[in-house]
Amino acid sequence: MSKKVSEFEISPLRSLDDFLLESARFQVPNIKDMDKWGNRVINNLLYYQTNYFLMSVLIFLIVGVLHPTKMACGMLVVVTGFLIFCYVTNERRAASRFKKDHPILGLVLILSGGYFITYMLGSLLVFFFGILLPFSVTFIHASLRLRNIKNKFVNKMEGIGLKRTPMGIFLEELGFEPEI
Repeated sequence: MSKKVSEFEISPLRSLDDFLLESARFQVPNIKDMDKWGNRVINNLLYYQTNYFLMSVLIFLIVGVLHPTKMACGMLVVVTGFLIFCYVTNERRAASRFKKDHPILGLVLILSGGYFITYMLGSLLVFFFGILLPFSVTFIHASLRLRNIKNKFVNKMEGIGLKRTPMGIFLEELGFEPEI
């Protein structure tokens, strides 16, 4: 990061009228002009970032309320899989030695793990749906929402570095720079 951390600030929450309702203008992007479409998405991500964050949390919570058990089980499977992956990659010798010393038990553990993941597949799908639906809704809104004058002004301030926001830092780290 080339900017100071003290310049970091949270973007304000935009009004529902500006975000979705009467003053909001939507148009299908020209898919033949990918640069212009990408610029629209980046600028909307910067301008509506707090709205997108709250919308994502709300969608995730709604999916969690509709399917609490499946959501919790899916989260448990993902965390367990991640922890096992981390352990095996960090303790490669111990895992290899265990497989060599106890081949039957190693095979039983692998088959049990595969059965467990298959059994929990529905829960995994609900959990991934709860994560991917907010991303999809955010991308669709950012693609369809036309920019207004205030949006352009705020993005210009972000672009010249007078204002640093979480989404601006995130997009900068990914290598996306808005064209103002």
